[in-house]
Amino acid sequence: MLPRFENVLVDGTTQDDAGVVKLSDELAVVFTTDFFTPVVDNPKDYGRIAAANSISDIYAMGAFPLCALNILGIPLGKVPNDVAAEIVQGSAEKCTEAGVAVIGGHSIDNPEPVFGLAVVGTVHPDKILRNDGALPGLDIILTKPIGSGIITTGAMRDLATPDEVAGAVEWMTRLNKNACDAALKCDAMTATDITGFGLLGHLCEVAESSGITIKVYADRVPLMKGAHRLLEERAIPGGTVGNFQAVEGKARFPDDMHEIERLMLCDAQTSGGLVIAVTPDRTEELLRRLHDGGDELACVIGCTLERSKHTIIVR
Repeated sequence: MLPRFENVLVDGTTQDDAGVVKLSDELAVVFTTDFFTPVVDNPKDYGRIAAANSISDIYAMGAFPLCALNILGIPLGKVPNDVAAEIVQGSAEKCTEAGVAVIGGHSIDNPEPVFGLAVVGTVHPDKILRNDGALPGLDIILTKPIGSGIITTGAMRDLATPDEVAGAVEWMTRLNKNACDAALKCDAMTATDITGFGLLGHLCEVAESSGITIKVYADRVPLMKGAHRLLEERAIPGGTVGNFQAVEGKARFPDDMHEIERLMLCDAQTSGGLVIAVTPDRTEELLRRLHDGGDELACVIGCTLERSKHTIIVR
């Protein structure tokens, strides 16, 4: 058990996206880090996706990203130097778009490429979007479609079309800045981003931390182009299967719901969208702000309920 410090407002106990340390009554600092092996072949796209993914944890806390450090592992002598340079360049371009200053970093010789960022942001101590802030009676909005894990797996198996891969890359490189801004302006109760644990896995974190149950309308969840077809062709990531196994005992699925549909809701995402819990009287405004800002597929995918036997109920 780690010691608790008075100025630590958020740590790992609530399964939040980042840690938060209070500096004053008006200012807190948000810390996060994330890195992973390549999910696409193009080095610059890989860097852009990794940057958007890392910065997303800051947005998910309702915070403003400030600066970042690169984290790079590369197999020396096996990967050309210009590939590493393209990864870093792609990341730098996405950081510039987010207004994030890259102020340094560290690289190591590693058996396979890994890349990501450590990101620092700021937030008002009273405006943090925490995982444990949801109450019964809220609408749940998802800002991006899911399916990136399936499509990138399909690409590795030569099953995905170039258009499907390009579409997934476009979604994965899209910043969650607009979603964060809209959530704050609509007084969202909580938010988190959808990444490796999949949609249901991250909703489980919110439900468990908040002491509620979340109902998910499966037929409303937006999907990336090609995701359903590729899943039917068994382009199933190992992480997606693991996610389903992790939530299977916590979720109640309709008896007639096909395995494909259940796996889809558990697909391991990279740089996914935000799920935002908001009071129903602000839902229409939130959707308008999301759509106007470019998150055109954002929609209501569920609601929060009083705690029951199941953490997640899929309708």
